Amino acid sequence: MTNLLDFDQSAMTAFFGERGDKPFRAKQALRWIHHALADRVESMTDLAKATRDALAIDAEIRAPSIVRDSVASDGTRKWLLDVGASNAVEAVYIPETDRGTLCISSQAGCALDCSFCSTGKQGFNRNLSVSEIIGQLWLANRALAESDVAAPWVQKSRNRHTITNVVMMGMGEPLANYDNVVTAMRIMLDDNAYGLSRRRVTLSTSGLVPALDRLREDCPVALAVSLHAPNDALRDQLVPINRKYPIRELLAACLRYIERAPRDFVTFEYVMLDHVNDAPEQAHELAALVADVPCKFNLIPFNPFPNTEYRTSSRNRIVAFQRILQDAGLVATIRKTRGEDIDAACGQLAGQVQDRTKRRLHRIQPVARL
Repeated sequence: MTNLLDFDQSAMTAFFGERGDKPFRAKQALRWIHHALADRVESMTDLAKATRDALAIDAEIRAPSIVRDSVASDGTRKWLLDVGASNAVEAVYIPETDRGTLCISSQAGCALDCSFCSTGKQGFNRNLSVSEIIGQLWLANRALAESDVAAPWVQKSRNRHTITNVVMMGMGEPLANYDNVVTAMRIMLDDNAYGLSRRRVTLSTSGLVPALDRLREDCPVALAVSLHAPNDALRDQLVPINRKYPIRELLAACLRYIERAPRDFVTFEYVMLDHVNDAPEQAHELAALVADVPCKFNLIPFNPFPNTEYRTSSRNRIVAFQRILQDAGLVATIRKTRGEDIDAACGQLAGQVQDRTKRRLHRIQPVARL
C-alpha cells in the first residue's frame, strides 16, 4: 500500500498524475491529510467517488502507532511511537503561553554518539521515512485536538492546529537523514499542509557541513547548532563529528547559511556540564570564537540519564557563564527544563533502538574535567 504521508506536493502531484488524475487533486489530498488530519482516503469527500474508491484499494494514511502517551507535571507531553522491528522513537510537545512547540525525531537512534546524549548511547538502527517524520506532527495534532482544553492561540492560527512551531531536535541527527527530513519540512511549510513559516521550523545539527550547505540551497529554515565546547580539543570528545568537521569549518558554514536563512543569526546550543565546559575561561574563549558570527546562545542545563558520567552545572556556574557571554555583547539565555519527570527534557530522549552499531558493547572513554 502506498502511504500518502510520504508525499510532499510534488510527489503527490506525480502520484495522482500516474493515476490519470488532475494535478489539483494533490492539493486536495494534502489539505485533507494535513489540514483536516484525515486518516482514511474515504474521508476526502471533494474527490470524485470513483477516485476515492480507487485510492482505497492501494493507498492509505499511516503514521507510526502510539505505544505510550505521557504527560508531565508542567504540561509537557511525550509520545513513544512504534516504527517497527522493535524500534520506537519519541516526540515531545511543549506548551507555552503563546505557542505550542513539537520536538520531532528523525532517526531511530543516532550514529554520532555525542557523549552527553541519551539517544546517542542507545546506538543507531536506521533513518526514519518521511511518513514516520511528518507522522509525528500529524499524530500530535490529532492527539492534541482530542484534548479537553484548547490552546489559547488556536483561534488565531490559520489552520487551527495547536502546534505552531516544530523543532528537529528529537532523536537522531536530521542532516544525516537529509532527503527524508527535507521532504518532511517541505510538507510542514506547504500552505496546503501545515503552512508553517520558515522561522517556525528549526533544524538542529551537530555540524555536518556538506549537508548544511545543501540545506542552505534546498530548504533554509531556522538553524540551531549543537556547539557545546569552545575549542576543538574538547568538542572532539563531546561531539565526535567535530573530528571530521572542526569548529572553524562549521562556523564558516554557519555564515554561509545565514545568507539564505529566515533568521539573521544562528542559535548555538551549549549543554552545561559541571567542570567540563562551564568554566569562566571557557566562556571567554567561546565569546572570542564566535565574535564574527551573528548568533545567540541557548545554555542548556544538563539533564542526567542512567549511567551517565556527567553532572549538571550548578546554577551559579551557569549564571556566571551566561554573564560573561552577555558582557561580551552576546545574547545568552538559559533554557528552562521541561518534562524532566517523564524523561522528555533535552538530551533525555532514548526510545527503543535495536542497535546495529554495537555501541553499547564499547567502553566509554571519560572526558577530562576542569
